[in-house]
Amino acid sequence: MDVVRERVQHAVEAVLDRKGTEVDVLYVAALTSIADYFIICSGTTERQTQAIADAVEERLRTSDQVKPIFIEGQNPGRWILVDYGDFIVHVFTEECRRFYALERLWGDAPNLIGEFSGEPSVAQGNERP
Repeated sequence: MDVVRERVQHAVEAVLDRKGTEVDVLYVAALTSIADYFIICSGTTERQTQAIADAVEERLRTSDQVKPIFIEGQNPGRWILVDYGDFIVHVFTEECRRFYALERLWGDAPNLIGEFSGEPSVAQGNERP
């Protein structure tokens, strides 16, 4: 497993450990130069979204010795963006996620959550290009 995929794996594990819901891992490398992956998840409250973002940051700092390039939205916590360069973690409250609908915006990106969670993906495009 390459370094970026390993870090994405660790981030997904941290999200799931904090009970993040509706987790998606979109492979966006062919669609944008912003990042290779978007990890998108939901929390039920702003407190939970903050806990998820904190868990991702802590896990990657301890297991991979990396810090985010940029973090935005921790306060109030409706949409927290944690940018690691090669991948970006988006943590939403459920209402905010429905409003911004990143999955629709990046609808052409394969959803690889099954590769990172061990669960089969129900979203389109399970295959990595």
